[in-house]
Amino acid sequence: MEYRFMGKTGLQVSELCLGAMTFGRETSEQDSFRIMDYFVNAGGNFIDTADVYSSGLSEEIVGRWLKQKQRDDLVIATKVRFGMGSGPNDVGLSRKHIMAGVEASLRRLGTDYIDLYQVHAWDPRTPLEETLSTLNELVKRGWVRYIGASNFRGWQLQKAVDLSRQNGWEPFACLQPQYNLLSRATEYELIPVCVNEGIGVIPWSPLRGGWLSGKYRRGMELPPEDSRVAQAEANGWSESWNNYNNEYTWKVLDALHTVAEETGKTPAQTAINWLLQREGVTAPIVGARTIEQLASNLGASGWSLTAEQMNRLDEASLLQVTYPYDLRAEQQQRKGRE
Repeated sequence: MEYRFMGKTGLQVSELCLGAMTFGRETSEQDSFRIMDYFVNAGGNFIDTADVYSSGLSEEIVGRWLKQKQRDDLVIATKVRFGMGSGPNDVGLSRKHIMAGVEASLRRLGTDYIDLYQVHAWDPRTPLEETLSTLNELVKRGWVRYIGASNFRGWQLQKAVDLSRQNGWEPFACLQPQYNLLSRATEYELIPVCVNEGIGVIPWSPLRGGWLSGKYRRGMELPPEDSRVAQAEANGWSESWNNYNNEYTWKVLDALHTVAEETGKTPAQTAINWLLQREGVTAPIVGARTIEQLASNLGASGWSLTAEQMNRLDEASLLQVTYPYDLRAEQQQRKGRE
């Protein structure tokens, strides 16, 4: 596996990041250890979790595994924003909640520092200055090495960049957005901000909850009963069958299956490889419930789609946009840079 710099920082991470959201939920601690061992043996050094994954159990599992490893060889990322308690200050990005959150994450991870500490989503109730100054203090104390954001909108990310620059605070090193062949609205504003400001992009849900895994083809009437998409329907998650059973999805999947057959790779590997070649992307986050799933996803690394294959997938997944995102001059200029 190759390594890439995280945005304009000097931090090098593997071009695929291992997501730990399944740890302690669908995946047992023993199997989670095996998955992390497999990932590291394949050259991976970048693992992403969050304080709320499995109500803290994901961090604990990563922490117990981490005790057996050379800590400085790994890049461990986690997040803060959503709470697990019932108190009024157990949620959000206030100074109080961030300080309590980082201390709890350090304890669960069993480490002296967190390589990448990310705010999990925007907090409309807390002044951004309070959030960013607190994150800056964590870096100054040595508890955190780099900071990042997840699930921000374009104006929110740019505002954070500008405020940090004005005050001399630690800037965001990365953004963790949803980004994949079926979720390309990220390209409207977020990707340009990241490219212009030197912020690395580590996309979550590169397979859109299983839709790009190869399990789905035109003509299907229902998702497999044991699939995440079926669970999404029951739980109201965004990747539900009702949200994606439409002509746009089937057009994208038609192109994905065709290109995958040409390359001799799986549709999942092809979808992740497409993402690896997109502008601004540092490391897609691949999750896995089993070693077999991880091994398959890691097959997205080490090869490249041709320019013609990229163009076909681009065209099939192109979104119909309206003003101001349909400005032809800007579209042509960006296309010329790719």
